[in-house]
Order: sequence, then structure tokens, then C-alpha cells
Amino acid sequence: MALDTQLGVQILFTLGITNVIFLLLVASSCRCMGMHNLTRRFMNYPGYIKFYNKHCYYWYGFFISVLLHATLAFYLFGIPF
Repeated sequence: MALDTQLGVQILFTLGITNVIFLLLVASSCRCMGMHNLTRRFMNYPGYIKFYNKHCYYWYGFFISVLLHATLAFYLFGIPF
């Protein structure tokens, strides 16, 4: 079953946005990515601690999103070499 190109590009775009969102979630919940001074202040807030405790799940979401994005891009556009 072939995927319509327009639908594929829309899904690809959505996955790209998802990649950026998960990357921001990973970066903002990690104390070792250059934001240590900022995140140290947020550790006093219970809401941030709940957000911070889900850091590993953000990585899973990011990897799955990138894998789907790359797979669909290769399927739609092929390998450019």
C-alpha cells in the first residue's frame, strides 16, 4: 500500500515538530545541559520536580519520534546518494 505523498509530507512535518518539542522537553528537564543555574532554582517547585522525574520518558519519546521521522523521510524521498 503506497502512502499519498501529500499526507506523508504532512506527517513528516508533524513528526519534525514533535522532534523539536521532545528536544525542548529533554533539554529543559536536564541539569547537565548548560541550564544548571536555571533548573537549580526550579527544583524548589513541586511541579518542576514532577516534570524533572519524567526526563527519561522524554528521551524515549524523542528517539521514537526521530526514528519514525527518519524512516518516513527515507520511504518518501529515498536515500539521496
